[in-house]
Amino acid sequence: MFGARYLIRALRPCSSAPCPRHKPSARLSVRDALGAQNTKGERVKVQGWIRSVRSQKEVLFLHINDGSSLESLQVVADSSFDSRELAFGSSVEVQGQLVKSPSKKQDVELKAEKIEVVGNCDAKAFPFKYKERHPLEYLRQYPHLRCRTNALGSILRVRSEATAAIHSFFKDSGFVHIHTPIITSNDCEGAGELFQVEPSSKIKVPEKNFFNVPAFLTVSGQLHLEVMSGAFTQVFTFGPTFRAENSQSRRHLAEFYMVEAEISFVESLQDLMQVMEGLFKTATMTVLSNCPEDVELCHKFIAPGQKDRLEHMLKNNFLIISYTEAIEILKQASQNFTFTPEWGVDLHTEHEKYLVKHCGNIPVFVINYPLALKPFYMRDNEDGPQHTVAAADLLVPGVGELFGGSLREERFHLLEQRLARSGLTEAYQ
Repeated sequence: MFGARYLIRALRPCSSAPCPRHKPSARLSVRDALGAQNTKGERVKVQGWIRSVRSQKEVLFLHINDGSSLESLQVVADSSFDSRELAFGSSVEVQGQLVKSPSKKQDVELKAEKIEVVGNCDAKAFPFKYKERHPLEYLRQYPHLRCRTNALGSILRVRSEATAAIHSFFKDSGFVHIHTPIITSNDCEGAGELFQVEPSSKIKVPEKNFFNVPAFLTVSGQLHLEVMSGAFTQVFTFGPTFRAENSQSRRHLAEFYMVEAEISFVESLQDLMQVMEGLFKTATMTVLSNCPEDVELCHKFIAPGQKDRLEHMLKNNFLIISYTEAIEILKQASQNFTFTPEWGVDLHTEHEKYLVKHCGNIPVFVINYPLALKPFYMRDNEDGPQHTVAAADLLVPGVGELFGGSLREERFHLLEQRLARSGLTEAYQ
């Protein structure tokens, strides 16, 4: 249910004389107005928040933004429209003609015929100031307003485009989207880093579980997807996951969104890697294409160099090396690592970043990990004394591991042996 109540003040209402009848104004977003091809005086209506006000002797200039674009729309009005209510941060509705701008700074501008203030803003009390670039630490103090800033607005638009691109990629590839449960009794990772879910009344009756069994916030939708893949062949989910890791860092979030997919009838690790590479490139190209201004802002002020790095990655096929080859590369490195690389030991972030750099800052798949490092369900390569499994991790510049996946062990007798060695036989029965 949606509801809204606005106190709308007209700055220049019609007089008692009959108002001229106009064709109803078409409502446009700022993004659509800026990209309009027909600028022959079409009457439009634009709603948004004032980003700047500049009053001259006979002309009033406003820049308004509605979150649809990093760039704001310039509104040109008669000086008689000027009012204290037209202040930085105020929300307005502007009706007028969309025309070609004589200025080289913008292609179009809105020649205002009517301006209404939907919500006032006290610019002096407003925590963000015009033309000031506030540090992110300062913005975090105002979670209800920070989305209005250029930096947070760009990040959220990029995230929205990336989310849409991920769903589009899977849909175009024939995957079925599954909403896996957020509250579950499963612990897919087995690390015990779970948030338990209980009603607040449990404080009074602690010996009873609301669901009759312990329930937790999900750490993964994998088990549910595996069941679904037995009916739909290709499935995916993209939703929130939770980890109760007591570590205050950007790599250990309590809540984050994760893409998970399962595919039936796959016999080659190469098939899985093609899906991973395709997903990465599709989402990246969509963001670069649809959010050029936002990407440029992030490139300049938030993550310098990342745009060039992404473009470089898109131009090249991803590389593939085995875990054994990766360990040899690390052992021969002149760099001193905090964790000494040894065969049979898991790769750390410092190792992953070095491997990507060694490979020319191109994403690289590391495949065929030691059996002892991976979960019991990964397919045994049966490759002699090294004993590896058909697993693949995608390492990317600046991050390290981004994707991980494997073939599943389908040979029942081998799966039973692995369960027994892992001490999971009772749980299986």
